[in-house]
Amino acid sequence: MLKSLVRAQAGPLFCEYLYIKTIMYEYKAKVLSIYDGDTLTAEVDLGFNIKITEKFRLSGLNAPELKGDEKGDGLVSRDRLRDKILGREVTIKTFKDSTEKYGRYISEIYLDRENINEWLIAEGLAQRKKY
Repeated sequence: MLKSLVRAQAGPLFCEYLYIKTIMYEYKAKVLSIYDGDTLTAEVDLGFNIKITEKFRLSGLNAPELKGDEKGDGLVSRDRLRDKILGREVTIKTFKDSTEKYGRYISEIYLDRENINEWLIAEGLAQRKKY
């Protein structure tokens, strides 16, 4: 997560610095499609009866590709994720509310209170990856 440097007041002097985590944006959404084990499309509820459809890249992990040598594992990862959240109401937390180079929002996905990003890793369907 991003951090902001903030100067805190200590008595009459400004001399302490605190790091404060930047708040993630959080949305309710319905999962419409899953391309692979780390990319999905969802209808996002912005409130006031405003909904948009966006693509999301799950953060902190990398799932096997659907092409080449990883195809078999990629299909398993994708299908397990589909079984878990396709058509379901989820919570999406985005990190910057901006897209990466492929136009996807970097995000964490929650089904009820379960972190789906962490579930994929725990199930062996994806590997943890720092970006």
